[in-house]
Amino acid sequence: MTAIEFGEQLLDLEQSLLKYAIWLRLSSEDAKDLVQETFLKVLQSRDKFVDNGFFKAWTFTIMRNTFINNYRHNVLQNTYRDRTDESFFINKTKASDSDDPDSAYSCIEINQSIEQLNVKFRVPFIMYIEGYKYKEIADMIKLKLGTVKSRIFIARKLLINHMQR
Repeated sequence: MTAIEFGEQLLDLEQSLLKYAIWLRLSSEDAKDLVQETFLKVLQSRDKFVDNGFFKAWTFTIMRNTFINNYRHNVLQNTYRDRTDESFFINKTKASDSDDPDSAYSCIEINQSIEQLNVKFRVPFIMYIEGYKYKEIADMIKLKLGTVKSRIFIARKLLINHMQR
């Protein structure tokens, strides 16, 4: 297949690819972006195509794989790993809290509330939110593991009560 025939066949698939992208539950703009990305990958992989009559299937496979890779990438970018013993994975639901004008006030208010905690609750809580594990905190401030967990739990409850006022 010549380069011209290859390009013509690819252009003939544009509407079918767009319908498929919309079927994948993408918005109109995201669907168009996926079609463009697919075109780019197909053109970059032209030398890998074996002309056996399955050009349409090959192109749709590239689009599907691109969609899956983009989806996985987006999910991973929005997932955080909680560094506690339980090791939870947390998916971020909003784009960014730092863009929200109210979030700066909330951070300031939260920090003030933390500073108002009694020292015996504040120190383990701050260490915990900085990423230390319960065992590390217990060793550093020379307390039993259960005491550290209890103080962090109480600090959370105190902060929640203070923030709800």
